[in-house]
Amino acid sequence: MTLTSPRASRAPHDAALPAPAAAARPAVAPFGRTLTAFTLTAVLVSGQLYVVIPLLHDMATGWGSSAGGLTWLVTAFGIGYGVGFLVFGPLSDRIGRRRLLMIGLPLAAITTALVALSPSPEVAFGLRAVQGIAVAMFPPAGMAYLAERVEPRRRVVAIASVTGAFLASAVMLQVAAQLLVESIGWRGLFLISAAGFVLAALALRAVMLPDLPRVAAGSLLSTYRAVPGLLFDRVLLLRYVATIMLMVGFVAVYTGLQIYGVTSPSELLTLRASGLPAIVLVPLLMPWLARIPMTIRAAAFLTVGALALAAVGLTGGAALVLLLAVYVAAITGGLPSMNEAISAGAGQARGTALALFSFALAVGGSVGPQVAAAFGGFTPLMYGLAAGMGVAALAVLVSARLVRPRR
Repeated sequence: MTLTSPRASRAPHDAALPAPAAAARPAVAPFGRTLTAFTLTAVLVSGQLYVVIPLLHDMATGWGSSAGGLTWLVTAFGIGYGVGFLVFGPLSDRIGRRRLLMIGLPLAAITTALVALSPSPEVAFGLRAVQGIAVAMFPPAGMAYLAERVEPRRRVVAIASVTGAFLASAVMLQVAAQLLVESIGWRGLFLISAAGFVLAALALRAVMLPDLPRVAAGSLLSTYRAVPGLLFDRVLLLRYVATIMLMVGFVAVYTGLQIYGVTSPSELLTLRASGLPAIVLVPLLMPWLARIPMTIRAAAFLTVGALALAAVGLTGGAALVLLLAVYVAAITGGLPSMNEAISAGAGQARGTALALFSFALAVGGSVGPQVAAAFGGFTPLMYGLAAGMGVAALAVLVSARLVRPRR
């Protein structure tokens, strides 16, 4: 999953253009067609992290392995996805958004199809990592393209819609996988995803404008010079840790529901779908919620998430649908709040800081399945994640206190 601020995305573009080109007004992308193509592609791309979760038992049966051991299929993808984001963000600045996507989406189709042909878990682990790297080309290039080429007055709507699609994919792809796996099998689902990437490449090729002219400024490695300073900044480090914990919990909850057999398949489908209203509603409320200071808002959402998980453990899942909806709402509000807090603390290195933010999300998504498997039961997992979310909220508040003496 990837969030990028419009200001951060525009800055590299302006720096990469020669003076005459930067002053000229670029052509505006067709809004409706662009938004539709990019939103659907975002669902497909980010959903590849989650689509495996409902398939774990079927894959384990076919290979004669344990569902817990196959959680590495999620982790391997997340590792590749996170590394790929850091690599392809600067590369899209150098070679152009459209050109990179026309390479990345066909590669994503090929690697996804190869996962469907995997003869063993070990081969599938490696292919899932490669698949993660391939699909990682879309978020940095796609978000930067929207910030550059969508009409300014519609830009916020476009970026909010695509980032919302990244979140919604966690629920939509799990629901689709659970509904289809009995009829077409897990291999068929990967083949459908591969076909989806082919269609996405064709759709983006049709709607994207030609790349803007660019000039290289320094070596590609120079892009990474700000990374160590950001990672060792004590304020940002606390916020990155909180971001990782946020995503660990989100993925671990859904993985735990799958591997521990908490509910029947039909009830599990309802649980997965219960998060969708919150994913749609919370972003609509953000203009009002944004009046609350960002660190207080982020800590509050993390605290609500911790309380919801603790209540699940305490009640034994008696109100699981309601509590899971509250938890998803907390994640949906906490994610952009953490994005804003990290962006505000990064100064002139905002773009690189947000790349690291997305990397932190990928790390959390990769670790989440292993955390779920390590607890050995659903109730202990809920208490453990609740404690982790509470620590994350505390880390955000401490980071806010550390900023004050510098003002």
